[in-house]
Amino acid sequence: MVRKLLCLFAVTTSLALGACNTVKGAGEDIKSVGEAGDKEI
Repeated sequence: MVRKLLCLFAVTTSLALGACNTVKGAGEDIKSVGEAGDKEI
């Protein structure tokens, strides 16, 4: 039982960390597009 809970915790944690990296990367992409637009104007 403890082993199953530990595995579930590990999977949940890895998914949460993966989502954070994805959101952070998307935010950086949007920021870079905005900065490129400012340079052109």
